[in-house]
Amino acid sequence: MATEVKDEVSSSKPAAADDRAPGFSTLCIHAGNEPDPATGSVTFPIYQTSTYVQEGLGKHKGFEYARTQNPTRMRLEESLTALEAGAGAKAFASGMAAITAISTFLKQGDHVVCSNMTYGGTYRYFTKILAKFGVAFDFVDTADIESVRRAIRPETRMLHLESPTNPTMRLADISALSELGHRVGAIVVVDNTFASPYLQRPLELGADIVMHSTTKFLGGHSDTVGGAAIAKSQEHVEWLGFVQNSSGAILSPMDSWLVLRGIKTLVVRMERHEQNGRAVAEHLARHPKVRSVHYPGLPSHPQHALAKKQMKGFGAMISFELGSFENAGRFLEKLRVCSLGESLGGVETLISHPASMTHGAIPEAERNRLGVTPGLVRISVGIEDIGDILADLDQALEAM
Repeated sequence: MATEVKDEVSSSKPAAADDRAPGFSTLCIHAGNEPDPATGSVTFPIYQTSTYVQEGLGKHKGFEYARTQNPTRMRLEESLTALEAGAGAKAFASGMAAITAISTFLKQGDHVVCSNMTYGGTYRYFTKILAKFGVAFDFVDTADIESVRRAIRPETRMLHLESPTNPTMRLADISALSELGHRVGAIVVVDNTFASPYLQRPLELGADIVMHSTTKFLGGHSDTVGGAAIAKSQEHVEWLGFVQNSSGAILSPMDSWLVLRGIKTLVVRMERHEQNGRAVAEHLARHPKVRSVHYPGLPSHPQHALAKKQMKGFGAMISFELGSFENAGRFLEKLRVCSLGESLGGVETLISHPASMTHGAIPEAERNRLGVTPGLVRISVGIEDIGDILADLDQALEAM
């Protein structure tokens, strides 16, 4: 039975009925989600085991120990490979565990150019942990190609990009920066969590590795924590697999199954997220108590044209300025349908205060310089009825 599972796990992505390449919705439902070969179960099972029986010394059926191989996790990795059009994927215990694994491509003396408006946990890991081991960082506005060009050194070995950035929604020109990075021999990494592979496919735009917090839109239901790295080259995939096994920060079978389940509805969820996100952004942009709105789908966004060029849509992540910490506090306390909480990408609308939550690890002066002010609020627009979301935002704004 184990041999059958392994063969099924390593199967190629599904073909359309007329041998065309399958569409994205078909990949979400079928890639990595083929029926269980042992039973015919439409939903692939959770292999909740720590080890596998071997027939004798040196005689096993492709599975030895669950840190190294797990059929459920391997199915998820197959699905993610197809969705991001990569050579392979590895699933980790969190998004930060995926970034940690990617960072093992670096060594002492190497230099990284990173988006200056990156997730606070990424900033903390780079500056408080990796820097101790002799890796140097420059945090620059990766929306400005010339800023990236000036920051590159002879020892630059990685460009770490977020696009859109968290929480100010700045975009990086992934194609142009990939070309620039490759010219100096750097690996180009893109955190694609905000967009999801439905809206943006960085490997097709030239990046080498794309990573996700699968906690967010891929899982989609705020019930799992995980991360993933998908690479374009088999060499990079093999190293990430070696690190995954050696460091042990694997995604559990249950979490792997939850993300696989979430991916099946990724397209329909993202379409509703996108529809609601546009409506909320346009509504906030007209509201007299909102000072500014950051959303790539608005024509006022300075990179609206780039968003239309490299993304299929604009997504559900928005940040907006309320002017002060006190205004933000009053607004957040009055919400009824929308929930105040960390994280994003779930079916429910989640609102956070980046300066005190997700980006608290960044020094205050730097936060203010980058626009993560005390009055900035970030919203992950869910898939509730849009009228209910807008009404809740309006009544909370009126209470300021």
